[in-house]
Amino acid sequence: MSLVTLLPFIVLIGAMFLMTRSAKKKQQQAAAMRNDMQPGSGIRTIGGMYATVKEVNDDTVLVDAGPGVELLFAKNAIGAVLTDDEYNRIVHGIEHDLKSDAAVVPDDASSLTETPDTDGSADEAAAAPADKSVDLGKKDETEEPAAGADPAVEPKKADGDSGAK
Repeated sequence: MSLVTLLPFIVLIGAMFLMTRSAKKKQQQAAAMRNDMQPGSGIRTIGGMYATVKEVNDDTVLVDAGPGVELLFAKNAIGAVLTDDEYNRIVHGIEHDLKSDAAVVPDDASSLTETPDTDGSADEAAAAPADKSVDLGKKDETEEPAAGADPAVEPKKADGDSGAK
């Protein structure tokens, strides 16, 4: 046999070796992460449940999923061990703010519409736009038909009018 015929087989075997090697490396990292779990650590299961580790055994983990809820999981059902900051951010909504001087975004848009020279009376600002009427292009239903319009033709129905008699 020539080298040209053996080359595709050699490449295929090399690719299989590299793929199994990287998969084995990922499995070893996951096993090391599960073995490093300590009571009090925040975890995420492979099903997506977040909980706190209460007790670690050889093959099982007892987790606290809430007040009075203790669950027993197999160690290989733990998808990730989370850092304290990440666990608090996800579960409790507590953001660890490293930048205390950062600008605070308001919950409403009132601070965006007020001008610095305004005395801050919200009643005046709210009443100003209400004084002007806005024409949306709709006509009143009581309006007479235009001159030259055929009275036999029924007027168009507005939203909410039903054709039931």
